[in-house]
Amino acid sequence: MSSPVLHLQDIKRSFTQGEGKLDVLRGCQLTIERGEKVALIGPSGSGKSTLLQIAGLLEKPDKGSILINGQKADGLGDTGRTALRRKAIGFVYQYHHLLPEFTAQENIMLPQMIAGVKREDAGRRADDLLALINLTARKAHRPAQLSGGEQQRVAIARALANRPALLIADEPTGNLDPHTAEHVFAILQNLVSHQRLGLLMATHNHALAARMDRSYELKDGLLAAIQ
Repeated sequence: MSSPVLHLQDIKRSFTQGEGKLDVLRGCQLTIERGEKVALIGPSGSGKSTLLQIAGLLEKPDKGSILINGQKADGLGDTGRTALRRKAIGFVYQYHHLLPEFTAQENIMLPQMIAGVKREDAGRRADDLLALINLTARKAHRPAQLSGGEQQRVAIARALANRPALLIADEPTGNLDPHTAEHVFAILQNLVSHQRLGLLMATHNHALAARMDRSYELKDGLLAAIQ
């Protein structure tokens, strides 16, 4: 049996606020398997982004254990965490963060080349992903020449470029109109199923969350399953 792509055990994180302490995460538990889509909802300030940052190895918890695709992240130094994150995790944010001076294809090639993939191989992988998101005809366009939905689709393809096991998405449709958001979400779901990834997606959209395999609400520093 394969290891889960994400396992969080008793995750705690606090911040100093004035002379006191704010407990943002008070013992969160979460496991995501390959091919599983999990939604995370909660009001602004509830700690969703903090939990995503910790799950993505961008921030360290005060306490708790993190396994990414079966590999224990606890105790890894910065170099080890960066290597694991680059190999196993892809990120999609509310704003696409594409590099404006590069084409759609080049934006998808860059993370591969940073990871040591040859340019020709990176180009082929980028072309395959562009075909999956129906943007082959736009491969030579720079971000300013793409619509908002097209930009976000390229950002999703870029997140998948290095074949991660886990995709972390923070409000990936938050900047899009309802019709475009629906189209982007459908493509995201299809890619997760096609690539057999685990997906952890924070969203304020309860209708989208209801279409995921599981949904959790982050409230008072704890995760509660939504039935």
